[in-house]
Amino acid sequence: MIRKTVTLAALAIVAATGAAEARDQIRIVGSSTVYPFATAVAERFGKTTKFKTPVIESTGSGGGLKLFCAGVGVGYPDITNASRRIKASEVENCHENGVNDIVEVKIGYDGIVVANSKKAPPFELTREELFLALAKTVPNAEGKLVENPNRTWKDVASHLPAAKIEVLGPPPTSGTRDAFVELVMDEGCEAFDAVKALDKAEKKKVCRTLREDGGYIEAGENDNLIVQKLEANPDALGIFGFSFLDQNADRLQGSRVDGVEPDFEDIADGSYPVSRPLFFYVKKAHVGVVPGITEYLAEFTSDKAWGEEGYLADKGMIPMSDEEREMWRSKATSLAPLSM
Repeated sequence: MIRKTVTLAALAIVAATGAAEARDQIRIVGSSTVYPFATAVAERFGKTTKFKTPVIESTGSGGGLKLFCAGVGVGYPDITNASRRIKASEVENCHENGVNDIVEVKIGYDGIVVANSKKAPPFELTREELFLALAKTVPNAEGKLVENPNRTWKDVASHLPAAKIEVLGPPPTSGTRDAFVELVMDEGCEAFDAVKALDKAEKKKVCRTLREDGGYIEAGENDNLIVQKLEANPDALGIFGFSFLDQNADRLQGSRVDGVEPDFEDIADGSYPVSRPLFFYVKKAHVGVVPGITEYLAEFTSDKAWGEEGYLADKGMIPMSDEEREMWRSKATSLAPLSM
């Protein structure tokens, strides 16, 4: 009864706010990784339908979900993109602010790459080596945890170059950062007995806390800026989604991770170890209030967009299988509520 009352109240707010200041354009926020895919769909949608092209902001996955969950009404976003799945704490935050009917749509897959300029030799790294290079605390030769003493890649492993460790990567609000920490740092630190011996909370802290002494540099949510900085500094590495590597393949090269090249085929078949699903979330209370949301969902989930030969694959997104696409298309069409 309480949940129903809150939902009805939220809908009333939408209607009242809409009457006061009608919005005839979809507003989307969220992941910088999903941004180019959502932009491609939005531009096609604006050109081929009677609706205006949606306005899209690249705020990062965490930032987008915070904005999305802040409330119901035309003053809040209709859709948020995410390069990771929504967290239970974020769902709770949504509920506390009257955002109860959330539609989850998985759109495809992406790989997280560690790349550098083609002006320099390519890297081949393991997740263990990435942990030793980027963690704030690492095991020393005696197996004790110490502040990271590794200043060059050769300090990490003798086969690596003597270049200074300088990795440009996303901030904590980024879904790419979350996925990198989970898929690389968590896995890499498990190779060390000193970490395995820690309790769960301490292990999480050691595995997921990145160094702050210049070895890892937060470069913001603008992946294009990271690309420019890598060109200017051939000794540096950058962390971002595969699509940005794909779009800049004339200038950048991806590092092998655990012996696997970050390419379309190896991400698609699961061989590449640092890959993750991509999503967007829709505020069901805005459907029918802000025009075009249903039609935007139909465009995004059409085979011409997210199919194996679709225009999103041309931009570097890894399509789901036929079965997955059909399942998620059905969820989007029916506006099925999120189930954690």
